[in-house]
Amino acid sequence: MNNHTTLPSLAIGDLSFKLPIIQGGMGVAVSAARLASAVSQEGALGVVAAVGASKFCSRSELSYKEKSYWGLRKILQDTRALTNRPIAVNIMFVLSDYDELVRAAIDEHVEVIISGAGLPLHLPALTKNAPVKLIPIVSSMRAASIICRIWWKRYHRLPDAMIVEGAEAGGHLGFSLEEISRHPSLGTIVSEVVNYLQTVTEKYGCRIPVIAAGGIFSGSDIVRFLNLGAEGVQMGTRFVCTHECDASPTYKEAYLKSREEDIVIIKSPVGLPLRVIRNSFVTELLRSGKKPFSCPYHCLKSCVPAKSPYCIAQALSNAASGNLAEGIITCGVNAHRIEKIVSVHDLIAELTAECRREMNSSQ
Repeated sequence: MNNHTTLPSLAIGDLSFKLPIIQGGMGVAVSAARLASAVSQEGALGVVAAVGASKFCSRSELSYKEKSYWGLRKILQDTRALTNRPIAVNIMFVLSDYDELVRAAIDEHVEVIISGAGLPLHLPALTKNAPVKLIPIVSSMRAASIICRIWWKRYHRLPDAMIVEGAEAGGHLGFSLEEISRHPSLGTIVSEVVNYLQTVTEKYGCRIPVIAAGGIFSGSDIVRFLNLGAEGVQMGTRFVCTHECDASPTYKEAYLKSREEDIVIIKSPVGLPLRVIRNSFVTELLRSGKKPFSCPYHCLKSCVPAKSPYCIAQALSNAASGNLAEGIITCGVNAHRIEKIVSVHDLIAELTAECRREMNSSQ
């Protein structure tokens, strides 16, 4: 290859993206209209996070689930006003308003729904004949096989792609605390899922691209996973410190100030490990194990407010709004490596230049 080497495009069904990059969905309100639209405008796939969508609806007479429905529609309409390119929405399966959020995405004609934090086994039933691409997030070949087997048996449908996320990711992790210390590398999991999905392709005549996610930081990381058989990568942490990221400047500053030892894992009320940047709120949680709160709604299926150590929804919302003293700042394992705030355009230009150098050097 020469200096004009180009990155492969990413095809998901009949959708095609110039770059093999998906921006990770980050909530509450960290990846909303401004970030997702900017990423899609650059030829990658921008992703709106659906968690906390109710805060974007001001209609006090509505129930929590109704607010979630209309709030997500508002975010997606704002995103559409900024780009005419395909966008995605990330909807966590553990959310109690999951069905309403999926319906909002369908009603706004979103091109892609990404779903993790649990196995979204009934997602095809909610989307029915809508022309939307469905991408589950999995952390193992076993999870990938369960989804494929059940989706095919119940709905005669298979995923349009699979995001394979390792334990280096930000936010909620698909591993137990015990598994994180002895988990296989992301490369190992990606290779296993690629090989498994090849057998699915041979059996059903479909094509299910693998998207690698978790701790991917540089262009050389991207090329490494493309060489392992992934057709794209998902990156969240790198997009936080962009001018277009919807989180407050204070939130982004926490990334810039973080050191490697500041990045810790705590337990989420979801029941999953949660990677965050240590601050006073997290320090107090680790010390006392609990932050008292009142619950105006039941946003997580598995949450029992009386027994929950803290309100994850409020903590995430506080942080994104700049109230770090009462908030949790989620991040990937490499957050401490970010040195400055840049535009989405410049970040993607940097990543693609690194990819080209890596691809040229390997020839």
